[in-house]
Amino acid sequence: MSEAQKTLAGLKVVELGTLIAGPFCTRIMAEFGAEVIKVEAPDGGDPLRQWRKVYQGTSLWWYVQARNKKSVTANLKHPEGRAFVRKLIAGADILVENFRPGVLEKLGLGWDTLRADNPGLVMVRLSGFGQTGPYKDQPGFGAVGESMGGLRYITGFSDRPPVRTGISIGDSIAALWGAIGALMALRHKEVNGGAGQVVDVALYEAVFAMMESLVPEYDVGAFVRERTGNIMPGITPSNTHGTRDGRHVTIGANGDAIFKRFMLAIGRPDLADDPGLADNAGRDARRDEIYALVDAWCAQHDEAEVLAVLAAAEVPSSRVYSVVDMFADPQFIARHMFESAKLPDGREFRLPGIVPKLSATPGETNWIGPELGAHTDAVLAGLGYTPQDIAGLRVAGAV
Repeated sequence: MSEAQKTLAGLKVVELGTLIAGPFCTRIMAEFGAEVIKVEAPDGGDPLRQWRKVYQGTSLWWYVQARNKKSVTANLKHPEGRAFVRKLIAGADILVENFRPGVLEKLGLGWDTLRADNPGLVMVRLSGFGQTGPYKDQPGFGAVGESMGGLRYITGFSDRPPVRTGISIGDSIAALWGAIGALMALRHKEVNGGAGQVVDVALYEAVFAMMESLVPEYDVGAFVRERTGNIMPGITPSNTHGTRDGRHVTIGANGDAIFKRFMLAIGRPDLADDPGLADNAGRDARRDEIYALVDAWCAQHDEAEVLAVLAAAEVPSSRVYSVVDMFADPQFIARHMFESAKLPDGREFRLPGIVPKLSATPGETNWIGPELGAHTDAVLAGLGYTPQDIAGLRVAGAV
């Protein structure tokens, strides 16, 4: 597919972000054809370059998070470094930043200044608590957003402290809202002839927005959702069960017809025909009984047998996948959820495929996360800097 055919072709995005939320937001844009220019500090760049598992000095996560991006270095503490970045943003469609509120303003790169340079700019601002309110100046990482937004309170088992999910889900959710907000702001410009605007995403609000019916349940009925482990109170049966061979399967048989098929499949026609279990309310009232018998049935069979029986009965179910399972799974493979690329030393490796799947203009990986400052000279030259100018900026420590 040519560059011009990509969904976000022609969009210029500047990223002033580190770690997770801001960079994931721009990663989505880069995967679908936007020109994303990531601005990094000259002395090491984004800390994500060193996070998690490192291969020959660089994080494997980095190669995924920064794919298709251009890396330039700029010292924002140096006036000429700031001038370079300001000039870069003046020609951009979108700016994504995740500094603490007020930091860019102190650097002379606040919204009022940037809007004066570029009235059409869409500025995505990702922060712990948003750009306003009494908490705006407090530092707030994803863990804080997950806690304040309600996710951690309801995650885990009732007899144990709250737990985190296995990934930085708060940052990732905020990144998705940022990308959605940016595209909505661009749509406003295109359809309504509007100017640019700020997309203000707070991590705690991004998580809070996912909390289903938590608010009206409390407001109307004073109901406080609590930790319930793997079950879904009010929706039965939906749970995770251990098998004879030490594996785990998740079974969602909460539809009326599905529940009947489920009971027949595990040899309980009496429960399949029990009028008291014909609807969800009746099943939920007897959920302890139902889960005990499903636990007992699963414990008598190996994972493969459990899944085969449930698949034949068309009961939604799945093993609880590890990455080992994913690599061997035909659905992942058929949907191209693994891509092959090469590390700098030539070693081939796999990285996750791109989501969502667009039928006409799918996203693609053009290159993996680049070396620090790999595109600095080219980007500076594109802004009119001469080789002598660029050499002077380097000597001065501005880039």
